[in-house]
Amino acid sequence: MRLRISVACAAVFLLLGTVVLVTVYLVVQQSLAYRTGLMTPTRISVNVPSEYGPGEFGRFSTPYEIARARAIQVHEVYRRDTLANLRLIGLTGLAVGTGLAFLAGGRAASWAMGPVTRVTETARRVAQSHDFTERIGYEGPRDEVAELAGTFDTMVGRLARSFDGQRRFVANASHELRTPLTINRTLVDVAVRRPDATEDVKRLGESLLLVNTRHERLIDGLLALAEGERALLDRRPFDLMDVAEHVLDQVAAEAAKAEVSIHRLLDAAPTSGEAVLVERLVQNLVENAVRHNHQGGEVWVTTRERSSQVELVVANTGLPVPPYELESIFEPFRRLHGDRLRSDRGSGLGLSIVRVIAEAHGGTVTARPREEGGLTITVELPRDDAP
Repeated sequence: MRLRISVACAAVFLLLGTVVLVTVYLVVQQSLAYRTGLMTPTRISVNVPSEYGPGEFGRFSTPYEIARARAIQVHEVYRRDTLANLRLIGLTGLAVGTGLAFLAGGRAASWAMGPVTRVTETARRVAQSHDFTERIGYEGPRDEVAELAGTFDTMVGRLARSFDGQRRFVANASHELRTPLTINRTLVDVAVRRPDATEDVKRLGESLLLVNTRHERLIDGLLALAEGERALLDRRPFDLMDVAEHVLDQVAAEAAKAEVSIHRLLDAAPTSGEAVLVERLVQNLVENAVRHNHQGGEVWVTTRERSSQVELVVANTGLPVPPYELESIFEPFRRLHGDRLRSDRGSGLGLSIVRVIAEAHGGTVTARPREEGGLTITVELPRDDAP
């Protein structure tokens, strides 16, 4: 915007200056043009002694023609020098004035765009920090800039109320949805364990417990998805390596039961955000790597630093994955090879939650198939440079 205003000021000055310079040049040129009445008078007077003596001389006389030729010669030299000086000085002044107009336009644009710059800086801080309590608070004349600042403050206020309402909804839904399922699981478990329970009742109870577990995982996944999509208002530094070690310790029993070997390649990977959400991200990846594997398979978990980012890489053996199905695995309730949703495989939201949490932390998730079968999923998060 500053450049455009500067160029516009310079262009206007150049245009007007050119018009003025051309007008003055034409007027001067016309004023210095040859005039018959001035250059060819009826008589001339010679007041200095000469071979022709002093006196008056008429046209076609020798003194008259000599004086007339000399006057025309002097006039032409004067006219040519005057117009050349006018062109030189005029074009130089026009060039210098255009440059000064460009600089003056830039300064004027900086002064005029100062409030807009403050609006932009505030918007950038809010976008980066998700601090919806910050306002521009513009104080100045009620012009277009004041209207823009007021509109931005109103928008941020509505976003703050929206995110607060979403957090309250997540908290309330977490309690309201989990409590009935917990009660159902307890009642079914008690009914199945009764001494007089028949085999049919036990089989029915086991089926109901599996359905209940499936619903619990589905609700947990949906709540985690909603929690990951909210703005991160509390960013704290932590080490991704510590989170990965904690998750691997928790999943070790499940991996041993499935006869899946886990290889830890963990290096320091400092980042910032909400460690609880990142723990859910790592847990989903590791659990998927264990559950979507074959007996005697392997899982490799790696954390490391890469320039301005930290990486979490989870690779596993398993069935070959077609490249064209990679993007669909990050969509909710989508599985590879048309696999049906089963309670022992999760809710179908695992990788969707991973992507949402990664994007909420300013990171990315990519997946690529392994030639031997299985997947390699890489999560990149911004590195935290705080000591």
